[in-house]
Amino acid sequence: LQLAESGGGSVQPGGSLTLTCAVSGATFQAYTMGWFRLAPGKETEGGQPARMREAVATIDDDGNTAYADSVKGRFTLSQDGATKFLYLRMNNLKPEDTGMYLCAAGNGAITALQALSIMRDRYGADYWGKGTLVTIAS
Repeated sequence: LQLAESGGGSVQPGGSLTLTCAVSGATFQAYTMGWFRLAPGKETEGGQPARMREAVATIDDDGNTAYADSVKGRFTLSQDGATKFLYLRMNNLKPEDTGMYLCAAGNGAITALQALSIMRDRYGADYWGKGTLVTIAS
């Protein structure tokens, strides 16, 4: 499974962005999927990719979604199984939303709510994309 994120950019507070994760190599309905983020300067640890990420939103193979409290009511996760894309619509963006946003695919047996905690660990997901950078600044 390969994951490729796009759609990041720089916007002012209160603005909106939509991130896209293109999935190839397999059907993603067999996986629990999610978006996670790393704050600026927290991308690596000792020269290696940081182990713990901040959970943003997840979706399981039943289509149930779960969101971090910090983004509830502002972010919406959706997927298109036909075209194999995972989307994250982000509204009313705040400076603290700045970071590298990563798409991940994990064990399809875990629920979206479980995935918020399990998959925030780099080793809790089976596949990771390289990320797309989101910057919120005036």
